Amino acid sequence: MPEQPRHPNHQPRWLSAPERETWQQFAMMLHRLPAALGAQLQQDADLSYIEYYVLAGLSDQPEHRMRMSDLAVLANSEQSRLSHLISRLERRGFVRREPDPTNGRYTHAILTDAGHAHLVEAAPGHAARVRDLIFDVLDPAELDNLRTAAKKISESIDHWEQRK
Repeated sequence: MPEQPRHPNHQPRWLSAPERETWQQFAMMLHRLPAALGAQLQQDADLSYIEYYVLAGLSDQPEHRMRMSDLAVLANSEQSRLSHLISRLERRGFVRREPDPTNGRYTHAILTDAGHAHLVEAAPGHAARVRDLIFDVLDPAELDNLRTAAKKISESIDHWEQRK
């Protein structure tokens, strides 16, 4: 949404009825989708949605390692919250921490072999649930539209964050 000028003569741009319905449906989906995916992950793999997302993020990195500060950005998490999450994953043997070899002021989170094995075991059920909830209910044109809309919204968010 474009930023609205803040002066006394400016009238708010209220949402139309179709826009309001779209926003309500979208907001409900944003709320319910992680919960639905998380319920499957918890039941099948004893992982929360964010734990799975962090393990998957680490698995995509060279040597399965990433600076904690970069991982916090990827997980859209505050560093203190991520640190607690990593501690839980460490206790389960899925992740370990090491000082960054190039700069000791930073710490790397590293996916262990046990963590990678658990992720590989959890991934098929997660992919099936994603397919059930999203890909199997949308036709190819709807998927194209969803991808385009998601990209545009993400770019808009990036734009506004850069203006801070």
